[in-house]
Amino acid sequence: MEAGAGLAMQSSSRAVGVGARGGPGGCRSGALRGERRARLGSLRVGGLAAAAAAVRVRGAKPVAPLYCLKTSRGQETLHNSVDEALLLKRKAEEVLFELNGRCIYLVGMMGSGKSTVGKILAEVLGYSYFDSDSLVEQAVGMPSVAQIFKVHSEAFFRDNESSVLRDLSSMQRLVVATGGGAVIRPVNWRYMKKGLSIMLDVPLDALAKRIAQVGTASRPLLDQPSGDPYTAAFTKLSMLAEQRGDAYANADVRVSLEDIAAKQGHDDVSQLTPTDIAIEALQKIQNFVMEHSVASSPFDDL
Repeated sequence: MEAGAGLAMQSSSRAVGVGARGGPGGCRSGALRGERRARLGSLRVGGLAAAAAAVRVRGAKPVAPLYCLKTSRGQETLHNSVDEALLLKRKAEEVLFELNGRCIYLVGMMGSGKSTVGKILAEVLGYSYFDSDSLVEQAVGMPSVAQIFKVHSEAFFRDNESSVLRDLSSMQRLVVATGGGAVIRPVNWRYMKKGLSIMLDVPLDALAKRIAQVGTASRPLLDQPSGDPYTAAFTKLSMLAEQRGDAYANADVRVSLEDIAAKQGHDDVSQLTPTDIAIEALQKIQNFVMEHSVASSPFDDL
């Protein structure tokens, strides 16, 4: 079944914690949830025309989210300072005009935080957020990527993934979190190059720890029936990183968590907040757009 034939798009509920499929959990303001629901509602449409119309219906200004953590005593504490939230909002306002409606595609290894960072970027830019894996699941009528791999095949999943990216590339003002393996097909890059792509570069050790903490059942390429979860995850991730390294290098922007941690004086990337990563992504987007605008300036020949 081709995903483009009946692409069902549904706005995702907001989530927090690095790596929405398996990172640390969190909570967000109920008021912000309500505002987001009121603005987007639940989009489930049967064609691109309706989907495009739904995405265009946006009137409210973007808001900067505040995230919180559960402490060991069960109390909630601010995960990001108000200063961080304001910085995020200001940076988004600077970048928004330069983007000119172009879509943003997040690429990177599984567990790198594409979903979490993508939702933050969509929120502050006033864009709509979609997860390509979720859209494939909806298109083929199965509850998980793991089941699609099991019942059909990886090739079947990749075909539908490409169809989803093709359809999304015809739209504007979207933030799309792609699956870890979306980069391996050149045709997918042709679709993503219609917008702007961001690679989230996370150390393999940190990825393996995240994934080992929550298990690999939802990640068919990593699922192991036995053995040490961390060792199995690290070994497989290392192999995938080697295979996909050149493909990830096609991204317009690279956001290195190690670089962000070093600038902030952290020894461990797990000390970074999703807002830290989102701010860095916006700065890298701004730098990329400005550099390319200068490179193509009509005044160069004067």
